[in-house]
Amino acid sequence: MTRYLLRRLCYLVPVWLGISFVAFGLANLTPGDPARLMLQRDLGRQPTAEEVRQTRDELRLDAPFAVRYARWLGGAVTGDLGTSYRTGEPVARALLERFPRTLQIAALGLAGAILVALPLGMMAAVWRNSPVDHLSRVVALFSAAMPSYWVAYLLILAFAVRLQVLPVAGQGTWRHLVLPSLTLGLASTATLMRLTRSEMLNVLGQDFIRTGRAKGLSPRAVNLRHALRNALIPVTTVVGLRFAGLLGGAVIVETIFAWPGIGKYVLDSIFDRDYPVIQGFVVFMGSVFLLINLIVDVSYGLLDPRIRLAR
Repeated sequence: MTRYLLRRLCYLVPVWLGISFVAFGLANLTPGDPARLMLQRDLGRQPTAEEVRQTRDELRLDAPFAVRYARWLGGAVTGDLGTSYRTGEPVARALLERFPRTLQIAALGLAGAILVALPLGMMAAVWRNSPVDHLSRVVALFSAAMPSYWVAYLLILAFAVRLQVLPVAGQGTWRHLVLPSLTLGLASTATLMRLTRSEMLNVLGQDFIRTGRAKGLSPRAVNLRHALRNALIPVTTVVGLRFAGLLGGAVIVETIFAWPGIGKYVLDSIFDRDYPVIQGFVVFMGSVFLLINLIVDVSYGLLDPRIRLAR
């Protein structure tokens, strides 16, 4: 296990460097002069050429691309992702302050999706073509067809406006977590439910399941201890990918519910062409994605002892 982890960590280094290069390169190819935009916002007028030149010198924007990338990469390796043009605060600190809020709604949403999708997917496979199977298909189709922004407004209309049991937006108590988490969770329910059903059907048709039934194992033991455990390997992969996607793609939900997470912060920075924040966000979320992918790979060995990670 130790050898496998070390080898995987070594593989992550070139991938992380590639992410950093793409993030820095694309941000610098974006049209618009950040120095001029900053001065327009701060001064409230069109800046002079001398003011723009002086600001560009202060931000070191006139240096060659390779020099600027090497300087930025050296800081990123040590945790320094630069300083925001818009707020003047360190990007790393701003991202770390807002990331736990996004992590809250993403983790709660995905946990709710798993609690709904796994039992329904398993029952749909065990009782194939039954009313439960047909119901799971309908739920999956509705969940997959509804955009997150539409679901968010429906939930606000139902629980905040009509029933008045949950707040519309903002942050404060646990009640503020319900609607954004539920919106994110519904987006993952359909995928996990259909995948669990298909993998369970595949496992239930294999020889070791028939052998277990022939030996007199109870249906509960066959379905839960043997079939579901073997079906969870591809499901675990999708869960990891969905979790990373929710962390990086919660910007619409955070904007609708005025949730002060990392997505809304980056969206505001995109409108202001705050390149250090955009670059730092891409590198930060890329690092989170690589970490989640590593955890998923390690979990394969826990779910299936036949997988020999050390080899």
